Amino acid sequence: MSLSGRPLTPPPGVPAEERLVARFHPHARHLVWSALVLIAVAGATGYFTGNLPAPIAGWAKDWMLWAAAGAVVLLLVVVPFVTWISRRFTITTRRVIVRDGIGSRSSTEMSHARGYTITVRRGPLQRMVGAGTILLSNGVDAPLRLRDVPNVVLVQETLADQVEVGQILAHRDAQAASFGA
Repeated sequence: MSLSGRPLTPPPGVPAEERLVARFHPHARHLVWSALVLIAVAGATGYFTGNLPAPIAGWAKDWMLWAAAGAVVLLLVVVPFVTWISRRFTITTRRVIVRDGIGSRSSTEMSHARGYTITVRRGPLQRMVGAGTILLSNGVDAPLRLRDVPNVVLVQETLADQVEVGQILAHRDAQAASFGA
Protein backbone atom coordinates (compact mmCIF):
# COMPACT_ATOMS: atom_id res chain seq x y z
CA MET A 1 0.00 0.00 0.00
CA SER A 2 1.12 3.51 -0.75
CA LEU A 3 0.79 6.43 1.64
CA SER A 4 -2.49 7.42 0.01
CA GLY A 5 -3.97 4.01 0.81
CA ARG A 6 -4.10 2.91 -2.83
CA PRO A 7 -2.53 -0.42 -3.72
CA LEU A 8 0.86 -0.23 -5.39
CA THR A 9 0.82 -0.99 -9.10
CA PRO A 10 3.24 -3.55 -10.48
CA PRO A 11 6.15 -2.41 -12.65
CA PRO A 12 5.41 -2.06 -16.38
CA GLY A 13 5.33 -5.36 -18.23
CA VAL A 14 4.64 -7.40 -15.07
CA PRO A 15 1.07 -8.73 -14.99
CA ALA A 16 -1.03 -7.36 -12.13
CA GLU A 17 -2.13 -9.88 -9.54
CA GLU A 18 -5.87 -10.59 -9.59
CA ARG A 19 -7.43 -9.68 -6.26
CA LEU A 20 -10.94 -10.04 -4.95
CA VAL A 21 -12.75 -6.70 -4.67
CA ALA A 22 -16.27 -7.86 -3.78
CA ARG A 23 -18.40 -11.00 -3.72
CA PHE A 24 -22.14 -10.78 -3.12
CA HIS A 25 -25.53 -12.33 -3.82
CA PRO A 26 -28.58 -10.57 -5.28
CA HIS A 27 -30.67 -8.49 -2.90
CA ALA A 28 -32.66 -10.70 -0.51
CA ARG A 29 -35.92 -8.75 -0.79
CA HIS A 30 -37.53 -11.63 -2.71
CA LEU A 31 -37.10 -13.86 0.34
CA VAL A 32 -39.53 -11.77 2.43
CA TRP A 33 -42.49 -13.75 1.05
CA SER A 34 -40.71 -17.00 1.85
CA ALA A 35 -40.17 -15.88 5.43
CA LEU A 36 -43.84 -14.94 5.79
CA VAL A 37 -44.90 -18.33 4.37
CA LEU A 38 -42.57 -20.10 6.81
CA ILE A 39 -44.05 -18.20 9.77
CA ALA A 40 -47.63 -18.86 8.61
CA VAL A 41 -47.01 -22.58 7.99
CA ALA A 42 -45.29 -22.99 11.36
CA GLY A 43 -48.15 -21.24 13.15
CA ALA A 44 -50.88 -23.14 11.29
CA THR A 45 -49.15 -26.48 11.78
CA GLY A 46 -48.69 -25.84 15.47
CA TYR A 47 -52.32 -24.81 15.87
CA PHE A 48 -53.88 -27.64 13.85
CA THR A 49 -51.71 -30.48 15.18
CA GLY A 50 -54.11 -32.50 17.32
CA ASN A 51 -57.05 -30.14 16.55
CA LEU A 52 -58.23 -31.42 13.17
CA PRO A 53 -61.73 -32.90 12.75
CA ALA A 54 -62.01 -36.67 13.31
CA PRO A 55 -62.99 -38.41 10.04
CA ILE A 56 -59.45 -39.87 9.91
CA ALA A 57 -57.58 -41.72 12.66
CA GLY A 58 -55.68 -39.41 15.05
CA TRP A 59 -52.09 -40.22 14.12
CA ALA A 60 -52.81 -40.28 10.35
CA LYS A 61 -54.29 -36.77 10.21
CA ASP A 62 -51.28 -35.31 12.05
CA TRP A 63 -48.90 -37.05 9.64
CA MET A 64 -50.84 -35.71 6.64
CA LEU A 65 -50.77 -32.21 8.15
CA TRP A 66 -47.01 -32.40 8.72
CA ALA A 67 -46.41 -33.80 5.21
CA ALA A 68 -48.46 -31.00 3.62
CA ALA A 69 -46.62 -28.39 5.73
CA GLY A 70 -43.30 -29.91 4.70
CA ALA A 71 -44.25 -29.82 1.01
CA VAL A 72 -45.34 -26.17 1.26
CA VAL A 73 -42.12 -25.22 3.08
CA LEU A 74 -40.03 -27.12 0.52
CA LEU A 75 -41.70 -25.45 -2.47
CA LEU A 76 -42.22 -21.93 -1.14
CA VAL A 77 -39.28 -21.50 1.26
CA VAL A 78 -36.40 -23.85 0.48
CA VAL A 79 -36.52 -23.65 -3.34
CA PRO A 80 -36.49 -19.80 -3.45
CA PHE A 81 -33.67 -19.70 -0.89
CA VAL A 82 -31.53 -22.21 -2.81
CA THR A 83 -32.20 -20.30 -6.03
CA TRP A 84 -31.13 -17.05 -4.38
CA ILE A 85 -28.00 -18.50 -2.77
CA SER A 86 -26.90 -20.20 -6.01
CA ARG A 87 -26.46 -16.87 -7.85
CA ARG A 88 -23.26 -15.00 -6.99
CA PHE A 89 -21.56 -11.89 -8.36
CA THR A 90 -17.79 -11.50 -8.03
CA ILE A 91 -15.76 -8.40 -8.81
CA THR A 92 -11.99 -8.78 -9.01
CA THR A 93 -9.29 -6.38 -10.10
CA ARG A 94 -9.40 -7.95 -13.59
CA ARG A 95 -12.99 -8.95 -14.31
CA VAL A 96 -16.64 -9.25 -13.29
CA ILE A 97 -17.96 -12.81 -12.88
CA VAL A 98 -21.60 -13.92 -12.63
CA ARG A 99 -22.05 -17.52 -11.46
CA ASP A 100 -25.45 -19.15 -11.53
CA GLY A 101 -26.79 -22.65 -10.96
CA ILE A 102 -26.97 -25.44 -8.44
CA GLY A 103 -26.13 -28.72 -10.16
CA SER A 104 -24.71 -27.38 -13.39
CA ARG A 105 -23.04 -24.03 -12.97
CA SER A 106 -22.88 -21.38 -15.64
CA SER A 107 -20.36 -18.60 -15.43
CA THR A 108 -20.19 -15.36 -17.41
CA GLU A 109 -17.26 -12.98 -17.26
CA MET A 110 -16.34 -9.53 -18.54
CA SER A 111 -12.86 -8.04 -18.42
CA HIS A 112 -12.24 -4.54 -17.04
CA ALA A 113 -9.32 -3.95 -19.43
CA ARG A 114 -11.57 -4.09 -22.51
CA GLY A 115 -13.79 -1.41 -21.03
CA TYR A 116 -17.56 -1.37 -20.94
CA THR A 117 -20.48 0.94 -20.38
CA ILE A 118 -22.32 0.72 -17.09
CA THR A 119 -26.08 1.19 -17.14
CA VAL A 120 -28.09 1.15 -13.92
CA ARG A 121 -31.83 0.54 -13.91
CA ARG A 122 -33.87 0.90 -10.74
CA GLY A 123 -37.57 0.39 -10.28
CA PRO A 124 -39.54 2.05 -7.48
CA LEU A 125 -39.25 -0.95 -5.14
CA GLN A 126 -35.55 -1.36 -5.91
CA ARG A 127 -35.02 2.32 -5.14
CA MET A 128 -36.68 1.91 -1.75
CA VAL A 129 -34.29 -0.89 -0.74
CA GLY A 130 -31.16 0.53 -2.44
CA ALA A 131 -30.96 -2.19 -5.08
CA GLY A 132 -30.85 -2.07 -8.87
CA THR A 133 -29.96 -3.90 -12.04
CA ILE A 134 -26.58 -3.20 -13.65
CA LEU A 135 -26.06 -3.80 -17.36
CA LEU A 136 -22.44 -4.02 -18.57
CA SER A 137 -21.91 -3.74 -22.31
CA ASN A 138 -18.61 -3.58 -24.19
CA GLY A 139 -20.19 -3.39 -27.66
CA VAL A 140 -18.76 -6.73 -28.80
CA ASP A 141 -19.98 -9.45 -26.46
CA ALA A 142 -23.49 -10.00 -25.17
CA PRO A 143 -24.32 -7.56 -22.34
CA LEU A 144 -23.74 -8.86 -18.82
CA ARG A 145 -26.76 -8.30 -16.57
CA LEU A 146 -26.40 -8.19 -12.79
CA ARG A 147 -29.97 -8.33 -11.44
CA ASP A 148 -31.02 -7.00 -8.02
CA VAL A 149 -27.59 -5.81 -6.95
CA PRO A 150 -27.64 -4.61 -3.33
CA ASN A 151 -26.15 -1.15 -2.71
CA VAL A 152 -26.12 -0.56 -6.46
CA VAL A 153 -24.55 2.92 -6.34
CA LEU A 154 -21.46 1.64 -4.50
CA VAL A 155 -21.12 -1.29 -6.90
CA GLN A 156 -21.45 1.04 -9.90
CA GLU A 157 -18.70 3.30 -8.54
CA THR A 158 -16.48 0.30 -7.82
CA LEU A 159 -16.93 -1.03 -11.36
CA ALA A 160 -16.14 2.38 -12.86
CA ASP A 161 -12.96 2.58 -10.76
CA GLN A 162 -11.90 -0.93 -11.80
CA VAL A 163 -12.43 -0.14 -15.50
CA GLU A 164 -10.37 3.01 -15.16
CA VAL A 165 -7.51 1.26 -13.38
CA GLY A 166 -7.62 -1.69 -15.80
CA GLN A 167 -7.41 0.61 -18.81
CA ILE A 168 -4.61 2.68 -17.27
CA LEU A 169 -2.55 -0.47 -16.60
CA ALA A 170 -3.26 -1.85 -20.09
CA HIS A 171 -2.23 1.47 -21.68
CA ARG A 172 0.90 1.66 -19.55
CA ASP A 173 1.89 -1.90 -20.44
CA ALA A 174 1.27 -1.21 -24.14
CA GLN A 175 3.48 1.88 -23.95
CA ALA A 176 6.24 -0.04 -22.15
CA ALA A 177 6.08 -2.81 -24.77
CA SER A 178 6.31 -0.35 -27.68
CA PHE A 179 9.31 1.42 -26.16
CA GLY A 180 11.00 -1.84 -25.19
CA ALA A 181 10.68 -3.41 -28.65
